[in-house]
Amino acid sequence: MSNKLVVVFVHGWSVTNLDTYGELPARLSVAAKAVGIDIQLEEIYLGRYISFHDEIRVGDISRAFSTAVEEQLAGSLKDGRRFVCITHSTGGPVIRDWWTNNYANAQSVCPMSHLIMLAPANFGSSLAQLGKSRISRLKSWFGGVEPGQGVLDWLELGSSESWQLNSAWIHSDGSQINPDNVFPFVLTGQTIDRMFYDNLNTYTGELGSDGVVRVAAANLNSCHIKLEQETPKVNAKGVLAAKELGIGSVKQAPNTAFRIISGKAHSGKSIGIMGSVKKSTDDSASQETLTAILACIQVQNLAQYALLSQQFQAETAVVQSQEQLEVETKLFRSDTYFIHDRFSMVVFRVFDDKGYPIYDFDLLLTAGAKADPNHLPEGFFVDRQRNQRNANTLTYYFNFDIMAGAPEIKDAKGNTVRAAKPGAQMLGFKITARPTSGFVYYLPCEIKATPAMLQAALHPNSTTLIDICLRRIVTKNVFRTDKLTTPVKSSFKDTKPGDGVVP
Repeated sequence: MSNKLVVVFVHGWSVTNLDTYGELPARLSVAAKAVGIDIQLEEIYLGRYISFHDEIRVGDISRAFSTAVEEQLAGSLKDGRRFVCITHSTGGPVIRDWWTNNYANAQSVCPMSHLIMLAPANFGSSLAQLGKSRISRLKSWFGGVEPGQGVLDWLELGSSESWQLNSAWIHSDGSQINPDNVFPFVLTGQTIDRMFYDNLNTYTGELGSDGVVRVAAANLNSCHIKLEQETPKVNAKGVLAAKELGIGSVKQAPNTAFRIISGKAHSGKSIGIMGSVKKSTDDSASQETLTAILACIQVQNLAQYALLSQQFQAETAVVQSQEQLEVETKLFRSDTYFIHDRFSMVVFRVFDDKGYPIYDFDLLLTAGAKADPNHLPEGFFVDRQRNQRNANTLTYYFNFDIMAGAPEIKDAKGNTVRAAKPGAQMLGFKITARPTSGFVYYLPCEIKATPAMLQAALHPNSTTLIDICLRRIVTKNVFRTDKLTTPVKSSFKDTKPGDGVVP
């Protein structure tokens, strides 16, 4: 690696001022020199993109970024030089979209060597569904700027664009992580800046998040599961049924270096993962973030990447252990406890075997030997959102530690804050889609609750995409032919579906 490093910063969504980068660029230049990396300030590019107009979508921004690299960075990238990209928030998905469309399968060397994402909304944000006018009032992200609808659509949990980008990453073989392509990293926090908490929008204080993006939605160590309904057949009672929902495939994403930074929120000058960094080297509160960024930059081969990934995993476990119990002490009032468990996000997408999306369905989670929803542990369920533009997509947010089981938690005085949780030990799904009768309909089905399903579907600090494919039942009476010699009524509007079905 040349000691002369080109660094490109890419901001988040609906930013209108380059001040969003704060003092991080200048501080990084100073910290880099201490480890033998020369980052000249003139080699730091502060990217700016327009995201607050409704017609602009993430794909448009990534296309424009491609042109910016070709035209504006050409001088700095000559003679084989490449750039390190540091993104914040929505900047992560933007650059991932650019990389996926241009270099995911390219034979040429990617001009970007390292992608370091700070608090990236890789799977979206729970806040995005609140709507433009409400979300623009959230100080934790937008600073009074009304966001653009095009980018907001991408960020809504379960969006088709997000699913496509993340599914492509999950189903890749991981060979793109190499010295000639890219080394990706995700750094995020799980601390809530109470100054930005909005009592009308409780997502701003959601545990397992940084106040804007869930840890599980930032992490690229994700999974895709496909569940398929069995072929319908007439059972012993003479009834058409297809009760079993089986696992068609399970695919884990390539291992991506992931680190939770202690005490960091999404934004803000106090504890924001980017905005709180101070230029002065006396600013010890930023040292953990800077150390992690520099460790990412210094990775030059696969062995180093694997080693840093393991190191980040161990450090993340320490951070989450140390931050598990947050105690807010108030004068003349009882202490308030916040338990920072690990959380999981699961995005369900329901369609049939002919590719049609199914919008009207009930999805039940089950546990226990009898696959009963009532056997799920209290407190495991946190949130559910249906995507407003893709109504066949539901995003669930679970407390992983309560589902998997967790030990007793005590405060510093030895008082029990929460008793030990036995967990569910198993998980299953029941789905009933409508219509349940008629000329075209669906049959109810389920996958029994098992420990294997729990282990496959829920991962701490992670997102799982689950496709549920149901069988589309078409009755024979949808199309009939009658012989001319047979007396027939001129009207067939009262035709009944009948019992026979198309194979």
